[in-house]
Amino acid sequence: MKIHFVCDNRRCIHQYAWVFFTQEINLASFSFLFSEIVQYSHQRVESIPALEQKLADIGKRVGDRVLELLVLRERNAKRETKINGILLFVHTTVWKALFGKPADLLEKDGDLDDTYMISDKDMVVNKYISVKKDDLGSLNCAFFVAGIVEAILVGAHFPARVTAHTVLEKGTTLLIKFNLAAIPPEAQ
Repeated sequence: MKIHFVCDNRRCIHQYAWVFFTQEINLASFSFLFSEIVQYSHQRVESIPALEQKLADIGKRVGDRVLELLVLRERNAKRETKINGILLFVHTTVWKALFGKPADLLEKDGDLDDTYMISDKDMVVNKYISVKKDDLGSLNCAFFVAGIVEAILVGAHFPARVTAHTVLEKGTTLLIKFNLAAIPPEAQ
């Protein structure tokens, strides 16, 4: 892979982004790398919630870059100005770039106007992680993906808090709670 550095920073990023997202990464390589991230993070924390928060923080760093790269790669890129638009962008475009397919389900929480859910029955970050039940039995590595989604939403000027939950019939669900006070009424 050869990247030409020119004085226009946006052009450099665009050239790298095009190369990065046109190549698929082997699932075994990704699983190995992600398991090393989990092990490295586990050695530096004391509890499961702290480990999940650490994974979310790493995911936020990835999410910032994913948003920038996807916007630069899109030919007809436009800034999403509505909550439904940005959620559809995450559900389809982001999910396809990260996992090769759109998420299984995007739905609004029944009574709450500020809460949405994205579900995926086969979340790859939970698939190949095995933990001891007595040590890390309730660990949900999907907090990494929750961090990615939260960074994308915040970067698109839709402040939200994203958490990961395991639901029996839906698989892994990311619960997205928007801060409606910080979002203009015309965007809601």
